[in-house]
Amino acid sequence: MRIGMLTSGGDCQSLNATMRGVAKALYKMFEDVEIIGFEDGYKGLMYADYQIMKPSDFSGILTKGGTILGTSRQPFKLMRVPDENGLDKVEAMKHTYRKLKLECLVVLGGNGSQKTANLLREEGLNVVSLPKTIDNDLWGTDVTFGFQSAINVAANAIDCIHTTAASHGRVFIVGGMGLTLYAGIAGGADIILLPEIPYDIDVIVEALKERSRQGKRFSILAVAEGAISKEDAILSKKELKEKKKNQVVYPSVAYALGAQITEKTGQEVRVTVPGHTQRGGEPCPYDRVLSTRLGAAAAKLIQEKKYGYMVAVKNNEITEVPLEVVAGKLKTVDPNCSMIQEAKMIGISFGDE
Repeated sequence: MRIGMLTSGGDCQSLNATMRGVAKALYKMFEDVEIIGFEDGYKGLMYADYQIMKPSDFSGILTKGGTILGTSRQPFKLMRVPDENGLDKVEAMKHTYRKLKLECLVVLGGNGSQKTANLLREEGLNVVSLPKTIDNDLWGTDVTFGFQSAINVAANAIDCIHTTAASHGRVFIVGGMGLTLYAGIAGGADIILLPEIPYDIDVIVEALKERSRQGKRFSILAVAEGAISKEDAILSKKELKEKKKNQVVYPSVAYALGAQITEKTGQEVRVTVPGHTQRGGEPCPYDRVLSTRLGAAAAKLIQEKKYGYMVAVKNNEITEVPLEVVAGKLKTVDPNCSMIQEAKMIGISFGDE
């Protein structure tokens, strides 16, 4: 029996750990199983770039970050658009699958990758997927592998900012994080800005002034990459695009916010963007356990010939969700959730009130 496997989209710390979980369970369940690893995600499936994996390939990778198969971003909206040579990408993937006589394709990926996995399911392929994203915004699962490891990196970045912010008496913005709520609370941020809670710059400025009145020498803001002001939140996409034409272009909302704070308060502001460091390094113990559980569950679905599902976590139990239900849905933060209410109770501002 042949099983295809690929990692798609942005990388994270526990892709290897998850592949290891799938492989070790498959080798245990079946006497005669061969795993085909596609290189660089769906691109490898399209162009038949693959390697026949050996059991030894999955040894020693539990703690290794990144992905031994490589990955690439293949936007879902372009899947039906032929490549520069006129190749029909979907037909090419189906051709490779059938040429190699695969029993099933295992896909490790986030939102876009799950949509493509569902597309292949609709095209008649046997697919089992696993939930990967450092942002934990994948619908249908309580948690994704890679999320906790990324939180650890981002929280450590905020921890490091604390000492230099305190030394210089500055306002620091740690920006560009999709896991801002958790990292912000874990890192002791004073202000957390999320896309789901549009902010008021005057509320932010008042919160900073209040800290100064209390004798606090510094403040730290954790800002999500999609954070948006109340004024911009009510605009249509067209109106927002038109408005930005007449504004100074900043690398991100964190830098724009920093400029506004300096203008309104005169305080020195520094911006730090953890960026890809959040994806790097070794997976934390929590993710190693989660990846092993998810991987074994994926192998069980294959054993039962239960295809067309994404393995998921619900109330700390491993389950599965139909791909057709997951695809195209984004999980967002509930502005009224208990975590946000509890954060407000200890004095964290979300820039809205």
